[in-house]
Amino acid sequence: MNMTWLLRMARWVRRPPSMLQVKIVAVVIALAIVIVVLGKTGYWPEWARLDPKAMRRMRP
Repeated sequence: MNMTWLLRMARWVRRPPSMLQVKIVAVVIALAIVIVVLGKTGYWPEWARLDPKAMRRMRP
C-alpha cells in the first residue's frame, strides 16, 4: 500500500462523506444492479438492448 492511499484513508476518517452522498452512491449502485439483473433475466426491453454486430458494421 503506497502513501497516497494511506493519506486518502486518513482524510476520509477525518471528514467522512455526508449521509446524502452515501445514499446517492447506494441508489446508483442499486440501479446498476437492477438493470443488469433485468437484462440477464430477459425483462429488459428489446429496443434498449445494444447489438454488438451492428456496432461492428458501422466502423469504416
